[in-house]
Amino acid sequence: MNVAGNLGFLNTSSHERCESYIVFHAETSLSNGIRAFLYFVALAYCFIGLSSITARFFKSMENIVKHTRQIVEIDPLTGTELIKYEKVWNYTIADITLLAFGTSFPQISLAIIDSIQNIGQLNAGGLGPGTLVGSAAFDLFPIHAVCVVVPKAGTLKKISDIGVWLVELFWSFWAYVWLYIILEVWTPTMITLSEAVLTVLQFGLLLVHAYVQDKQWPYLSIPLGRSDRPEEWVPENETLFINGHDTRESNDNCCEILQVSEGQQSNVVDIFSIHSSKDTDLVYKIIPDNDTEEPSELYCNKMVDNKRDVLSVWMQQFLDALRLESTESKKMVSFYLWIGRVLWKLILMPWRLLFAFVPPYQIAHGWIAFIGSLSFISGIAYVVTKLTEGISCVTGINPYVIAFTALASGTSWPDLVASKIAAERQITADSAIANIICSNSVNIYIGIGIPWLIDTTYNFFVYQEPLYIQNAGGLSFSLLVSFFSLGCCIEQIIRY
Repeated sequence: MNVAGNLGFLNTSSHERCESYIVFHAETSLSNGIRAFLYFVALAYCFIGLSSITARFFKSMENIVKHTRQIVEIDPLTGTELIKYEKVWNYTIADITLLAFGTSFPQISLAIIDSIQNIGQLNAGGLGPGTLVGSAAFDLFPIHAVCVVVPKAGTLKKISDIGVWLVELFWSFWAYVWLYIILEVWTPTMITLSEAVLTVLQFGLLLVHAYVQDKQWPYLSIPLGRSDRPEEWVPENETLFINGHDTRESNDNCCEILQVSEGQQSNVVDIFSIHSSKDTDLVYKIIPDNDTEEPSELYCNKMVDNKRDVLSVWMQQFLDALRLESTESKKMVSFYLWIGRVLWKLILMPWRLLFAFVPPYQIAHGWIAFIGSLSFISGIAYVVTKLTEGISCVTGINPYVIAFTALASGTSWPDLVASKIAAERQITADSAIANIICSNSVNIYIGIGIPWLIDTTYNFFVYQEPLYIQNAGGLSFSLLVSFFSLGCCIEQIIRY
C-alpha cells in the first residue's frame, strides 16, 4: 500500500528532474532540492508582501466607510430646507463586503486564477478549494487567538449586535453543509452549472439577511436587543501628532486631523480622523456637533483634494518607502533591536516601493486605493500560483496538500492583520469577529462558487458535461473537520 501516495505525496526518491521553470530556463540546471528551497523562500516573501499591503488596504476601506451623502428634507411646519448628512455604508454590509471580501481576496484571486488555467478540463483543479478550506481553519484558531490577545489589558470588547452575529454564523455553518450536500449527496463527485449558480447566489442572500437583521425589520429579523454601537466605524487613533507633538495628552481638544507620516513632517498627512467639539487655535477644521452642517473632509493647511497636494502626498509615499529609520527605531536603546528593525525595513523596502504606486487613499473616498490594493493582491496571488506549481513539480508533493497547508496560512495573513487592527482600534468586537466568520462564508460562496461557475459554464456549453471533482472525498472530509472545528470555536466564544 502506497501510504505516501494516499497522503498526497509522491515518492520523491524516484522523482524525475523537473524541466519546467518559472523565470529563467537556467533554473532547470539546479538540483530539485535547491530549487525547492528557493521557491519556498520566494513563496514566504510573497506572503510578506500580502501582509504588507493589508494596512494600506484597511486605510482605504476606512475612508470608504466614512463617506457621507447629503440629504435635503423639507420641514412640514415651516417649509424650510433641512440639510443633514448620513453615512453611505451600512456597517454590517461593510464588514461582510469590504472587510471580509477584501481580506479574503488573495484566496479568491488564487482560486479564480487556478480555474482559468484549468478551463477546458473536465476535472476541477484542487489548488483553489484546498487553499480556501485550509484558510477556514487558520481563520478559526490563530486569528481568533490574536483577536483575544491584542486588546489592552483590562479592556473588554463585546459583540454589540448578537442578532447580526447569529445571522452571519448561520450562513457560515450552512456554507459547509451546502458544500457537503452537493459533493456527497446531490450529485456526488461532480458540480453542475445549477449548483455553481446557487452557490454564488447564496452570498447575496447572506447580505440581504444580514441587512434585514441590522435594520431589525419586524417579522423578518430575530427579536434580539443590542447594545449601543459607536457612530464611527473606526474610533479615534491612539497616537496622533500635530507638528511633532503627541496628542494623547488631551483627548478633549482634538478635531478631525490627519496622522503625520513616519518622518513627522507637518506638511504631509495621513487619514485616521477623530472627533471633538472643543475649540482649538490650530489650522485644522473642527467637526460640527450636529448633523446639519457638512462634516469636514481632510483639512491641513490646504485641501488634500488639490492636485498639488495629492502629488505631494503621493510622492511622500515613495520617500517613506525608502526611509529606514522611524520615530520608534530612533528611540530604541538596544543596538541589536535597532539593527533588527533596520534589516526588516530593508526586507520590506521592495514591497513598500511597489505599493507606493497605489494612489493616496484620500482620493475618491478611498476607492482608487482600495481597487489598486486588490489589483496588487491579485498580482501576488498569480505569482503564488506559479510558485506552487514549481514546488509541486520539483518535490512531487500534490498541489492540494501545498494549498491546504502553506498557501492557506500564507494567504490568510491579510485576514489576521485586518482582524488584529479591528480588535485593537474598534470599540466593539463586531468587525473583528465578523471578518473571521464571514471570511469563511465568502471563501465558499465566492471563492469556490465563482471558479466553479466559470468552469461549469464552459463545460456546459462546450462539452455538455458537468465539472468533475477528483478529490471530492478529501474535500468533503476537510469540510466536516472545519464544520466541527467551527462549532467548538463558537462554543468557546459563547462560554466566555
